[in-house]
Amino acid sequence: MTVKILLLQARHADDDARLEEHSSFANMAGVADTQVIPYGLLASTPSLADVRRYDALMVGGSGDYYVSKGNLPNFQAVLGLLADVVAVGQPMFASCFGFQLLVSALGGEIVYDAHHAEVGTYDVTLTENGRSDDLFNFLPDTFRAQLGRKDRASRLPDGVLHLASSENAPFQALCVPGKPIWATQFHPELTKATNLARFKRYMTGYASIMDEVEVEKTLARFDESPEANQLIGRFMQLVFG
Repeated sequence: MTVKILLLQARHADDDARLEEHSSFANMAGVADTQVIPYGLLASTPSLADVRRYDALMVGGSGDYYVSKGNLPNFQAVLGLLADVVAVGQPMFASCFGFQLLVSALGGEIVYDAHHAEVGTYDVTLTENGRSDDLFNFLPDTFRAQLGRKDRASRLPDGVLHLASSENAPFQALCVPGKPIWATQFHPELTKATNLARFKRYMTGYASIMDEVEVEKTLARFDESPEANQLIGRFMQLVFG
């Protein structure tokens, strides 16, 4: 594919996850790293015209920022941008922090819920809408997915379809009907190895909600997620052929 993808990132320059995330999205999309152009949201917010210069928009996770707290620099501008992207129907795939940003941008609700945090590999179950969705319909009713979150959606916005859920988070995926726009609370761009490495990298951040026993239980929770890892590649095939 010769497509160009703009990847929005909310990560500091010295965060190793920034480069890893870039490569993970490119790998799962089936394109070269040079076809995925990173854009740092900590410095500024692109305009809709900037986004429209690319074939697709992808939005990644965040190491230090929370939609529930609105502490991302230029937070409202980012929400406005994503609402505009939806309005014009630009192809978009967003995961984790990106999912939460999109939910908030369209009028849904994101809450901080560390008590039900999901870190590791979890079972995710399709809804009826998920089983019939053009992108998600290849998945089994229940599949394994990589997660790393404390925020979650407590209410989806009007006008989107609810595609999947998990035991600790009722809303794990959505799409915008009639537009090539999907988002997942889980990380289809991450594998067992990359998610485990990210958990270890952010261990100090999880120390506030996990004791040693919980850390050991979490380390044992990581597993492969082969079906979920196909989603971004299938998104590319569905949108661009």
